[in-house]
Amino acid sequence: MKRAKVTVVGAGNVGANCAMWIAAKELADVVLVDVVEGVPQGKGLDLLQAGPINGRDVHITGSNGYEETAESNICIITAGFPRKPGMSRDDLLLANYEIVKSATEGLIKHSPDAILIVVSNPLDAMAQTALMVSKFPKQRVIGMAGVLDTARFRTFLADELQVSVENVTAVVLGGHGDTMVPLVRLSSVSGIPLTELLSEERLNAIVDRTKNGGAEIVKHLKTGSAYYAPSAAAAEMAESILKDKKKVLPAAAYLEGEYGIHGLFVGVPVKLGAQGIEKIYEIQLSEDEKAALRKSADAVKELVDVIKSKQ
Repeated sequence: MKRAKVTVVGAGNVGANCAMWIAAKELADVVLVDVVEGVPQGKGLDLLQAGPINGRDVHITGSNGYEETAESNICIITAGFPRKPGMSRDDLLLANYEIVKSATEGLIKHSPDAILIVVSNPLDAMAQTALMVSKFPKQRVIGMAGVLDTARFRTFLADELQVSVENVTAVVLGGHGDTMVPLVRLSSVSGIPLTELLSEERLNAIVDRTKNGGAEIVKHLKTGSAYYAPSAAAAEMAESILKDKKKVLPAAAYLEGEYGIHGLFVGVPVKLGAQGIEKIYEIQLSEDEKAALRKSADAVKELVDVIKSKQ
């Protein structure tokens, strides 16, 4: 049986680690693409040589072009400039628009049936860019945001309560930025509501930390942004698609009326299977939650309007 093929665009920290997770899980052969000569080839070869040590039989190659990416099942776009201290995701908009546009054009030329997973920031707007450029059906363009944001929320809750992260279930909606909407009401520890475990003050503090989870890491690193968790999140999404697991995961999906939002990528719970996004789940929200989600969607719309003006 022919092994699946995944292309990862961008051989920086996020892209290289994404290739590593995919290879480690033996999900697919990997093509690592980057514009910098030698970098994807070198990192690809290094990852390939880890195979005998980890007992993983996957083929990994590096390329500066898109010919080798032909007939990819999934293409993960991580390329772009990382955030620097004091820089918001919004600041990255115009800098990364051209990068994602070019990458999408190269990918769809050689893999017209692929599913695109976008990781580049600002995430929701870059997913919108990939959809507009590719003209793919909306279920085949997905933004990686919710898995990461939810993981951060779960991490902080587990640490606060000193319980296993596996027992923490969390829901985060909205755009990938400080307007995201962690839903305390629908999050729990093995079914136990968070409100029975933590005070409102502590919950609010954890919600705020989640919203600024990426910026906290940027502040520590000073010269880059997060990459282990974002790459692991993209790999989990790819696994659900490649194995048709139909996991229900939070992801940036193109909404056409769901949650009262039209024509925007916003983080919502989705079912990920072989066709990409196979279902969008609409949660009944309180008025306060609806207002917070609208605010988050409005922040995404501001960026998308700038992108559309470039078309």
